[in-house]
Amino acid sequence: MANAVAAKTVVVADAAAHIRDRFRAAIEAAGHRAVGVRSAAELLARVRADLPRIDLIVLDLRLPPADGVDLVRRVRRLEGGRLPILVFSGTIVSADQVRELASLGVTGYVNGHSDSAHIRPALAPHLFPDNFNRRHSPRVVVAIPVAYRTGETIAAATMLNLGKGGVAIGTMSPLASSARARIRFLLQGTGREVEADARVVWSDGHAGMGLQFERVDPADQAAIDRYVDSHFFDGSPAGAPY
Repeated sequence: MANAVAAKTVVVADAAAHIRDRFRAAIEAAGHRAVGVRSAAELLARVRADLPRIDLIVLDLRLPPADGVDLVRRVRRLEGGRLPILVFSGTIVSADQVRELASLGVTGYVNGHSDSAHIRPALAPHLFPDNFNRRHSPRVVVAIPVAYRTGETIAAATMLNLGKGGVAIGTMSPLASSARARIRFLLQGTGREVEADARVVWSDGHAGMGLQFERVDPADQAAIDRYVDSHFFDGSPAGAPY
């Protein structure tokens, strides 16, 4: 997702060293710079000192000692709403909090348990917003097999995340942007196979591709909605093999 002239700086704000280290490794492997911070005071100091050089903040709402939503407000006062902010989904405690964050311009979420293969496509739409159509609804990290058909060609891959409006798929041979495909996958733990017509809204040879649902059976859409809602707040990868 990166090249030499498009390197970005990502601040990863989390008290847990293993999360900061995992995200730093994935970010740096993609050719970007990662800055880890461990506390609210450290985050605010970093924003004050380096605002022109920061491109994205990834934030744990439990970052001590500040209240998470209030911390976002304080960051917004410093940077004027310019920066994209992603929140670790496992630190969200309620739907009301999601609405509060949305009012502050936070519409992106990432799973703190994500491995490198999932981190890169989760961050890419926010690092390069002009190149990606970002899904603003909550999504969950998954490792679900998915088949997709375009024309007479059928391919199989692994879904990286699932939202109510679309999916991200990991593949080194993504379809071109705007291509249309018929996708099929099993919602693990439900026994329900879902089919949908979708359109490619972003495509990247390093990260995979994102597809936006265009036509889904209402019963399948309801099943997707329930699946996302049930997995979003626990912060653990849904459908991942253990």
